[in-house]
Amino acid sequence: MALKLGFWTQQTHYLNKMTLKQLVVAYFQYYAIQAYIALGIAATVVAFMYGTSLLANAAAVALAVVAYPLAWYLLHRYVLHSRWMFKSPLTAKSWKRIHYDHHQDPHHLEVLFGALYTTLPTIAVVTIPIGFALDGIGGAAAALATGLFTTCFYEFCHCIQHLSYKPKHPMLVEMKRRHMAHHFHDEDGNFGITNFFWDRTFNTLYEREDRKVKSPTVFNLGYDEAAAEKYPWVARLSGGVATGTPRDRRIEKNKEKNKEAA
Repeated sequence: MALKLGFWTQQTHYLNKMTLKQLVVAYFQYYAIQAYIALGIAATVVAFMYGTSLLANAAAVALAVVAYPLAWYLLHRYVLHSRWMFKSPLTAKSWKRIHYDHHQDPHHLEVLFGALYTTLPTIAVVTIPIGFALDGIGGAAAALATGLFTTCFYEFCHCIQHLSYKPKHPMLVEMKRRHMAHHFHDEDGNFGITNFFWDRTFNTLYEREDRKVKSPTVFNLGYDEAAAEKYPWVARLSGGVATGTPRDRRIEKNKEKNKEAA
């Protein structure tokens, strides 16, 4: 079990009610971010110890940076937004944790960060072969460190996109606008987090104005009552199938708590 420190001793946190300062504190106290940083530093040390070519290691870093957005796009589109994961009891729990819960309530900070048991193997599989092919152990470590630090960057940008905060930089403004459309208008597109090159390449980039009708599955990713009747594992873990908007569900939950307190 992860050690909960400071900010994380509380039960729930919602980014739409947090300040940037609170986010920074929460971010660096979160166990997964601490793990990425620690492992990234360790991998950097290994890269310096075993690297035989500065050029090869620089190439490993560059290729890892290029490969990461493509890997994320493919995983986000074809795995996290697939409907095969909730159909099996072997993958339903992971799917619920790594993406269903996030779309159920996009501002809920606890389920925004990736789960280490899914992120670390993915980072390793994407980056290590690239680096190893270029410079053995040293290159593999350099590429792995790049993937870990890039994940830290992605996770922070992802938090910013859900934070009650208006970015000033045009790039951050565009990132947030597109990601909010993915969560609150139509989940079938805008799969990038910080990089939408592959959305453009594969024709999944969209402007909200171009899709007049809001997706009926934007909050449940297709896991509705009919799906739950046939594939009940996520519903069992969730205490049923949630309906309505995240805001409406939070209001109802608060009403129930107030009644119990009274």
